[in-house]
Amino acid sequence: MKQPLCAPSGLQRLNTENKMSQADKMKQGQFTNPETPGYVGFANLPNQVHRKSVKKGFEFTLMVVGESGLGKSTLINSLFLTDLYPERVIPGAAEKIERTVQIEASTVEIEERGVKLRLTVVDTPGYGDAINSQDCFSTIISYIDDQFERYLHDESGLNRRHIVDNRVHCCFYFISPLGHGLKPLDVQFMKAIHNKVNVVPVIAKADTLTLRERERLKRRILDEIDEHGIKIYHLPDAESDEDEDFKEQTRILKASIPFAVVGSNQQIEAKGKKVRGRLYPWGVVEVENPEHNDFLKLRTMLITHMQDLQEVTQDLHYENFRSDRLKRGGRNGPEPEEMDKDMILQEKEAELRRMQDMITKMQAQMQKQGDGEGDV
Repeated sequence: MKQPLCAPSGLQRLNTENKMSQADKMKQGQFTNPETPGYVGFANLPNQVHRKSVKKGFEFTLMVVGESGLGKSTLINSLFLTDLYPERVIPGAAEKIERTVQIEASTVEIEERGVKLRLTVVDTPGYGDAINSQDCFSTIISYIDDQFERYLHDESGLNRRHIVDNRVHCCFYFISPLGHGLKPLDVQFMKAIHNKVNVVPVIAKADTLTLRERERLKRRILDEIDEHGIKIYHLPDAESDEDEDFKEQTRILKASIPFAVVGSNQQIEAKGKKVRGRLYPWGVVEVENPEHNDFLKLRTMLITHMQDLQEVTQDLHYENFRSDRLKRGGRNGPEPEEMDKDMILQEKEAELRRMQDMITKMQAQMQKQGDGEGDV
């Protein structure tokens, strides 16, 4: 026998009526609660921040410093798959002798999967090219301080809604692979800027070294950095709630510092596929092969820790600059101790002038009294 169809229960009818009533209310323009009872909804706040950040876009400023011929421009073009220097003219040897350090800032808008990045790359042509390179980095330090000064001025102004952040968030310092460690210029420069910007040491043209030479040079550079007390950028430790893959990635990136990289914008064929690399008689060096060099690790470090680089710049380097400026009364003047010495000297000079005036007046009065007694 066929079972008769059961009529819907009271609870089923109520749920159906609620669903229909919600749909009808939405059509009529009335507000309804789409969530379940007892759910407030602030768990969606990260989604709001994500949407707002994607809509606004991101800003990042990268500085590259190193001697000419180390492949800085090629590496930057390889990192971001763009041509930042389409009209660059390479000077000759005679021009380099008297050349001074210049600052060239190139800005490009990069969009990937709907996320916009305003990337500014600050290049320093002429660094280390002159015969006397004693003060060649003063221009670079002035540029970093000027960007802090501009940001402080905009932040203290009336309209703070559209502040453009041109502060240097990271500095790739290129080290020559031909030496036996750091040169005196390398040590002086990194010590001069390590309290102003995040320094990431990079060994250029790593394809000129064997694997054993590369590891020996890395250890030598790290030992000299510790010996001279240079503060380079250290990756933050992975949180305990992160997955194991991210923890392992962070460990590998920390162990790879300083990064030994190879840059190339040429597409060559290797093992039946097109790759970016360099072709030699003895084989192919693939740029994005982690077994050949640290290019992929350097790019991963920059992308995955870009937010941390910006936060360290804001919370440490910029705050140090800001507090120092406030101590000096908001002026680019001398230090407080020098100002106190000047004030003491000025007060002493004023006191000496007052005493001299008093002596002159007393001498004049005594002379008048002497003249009066002579007349009597």
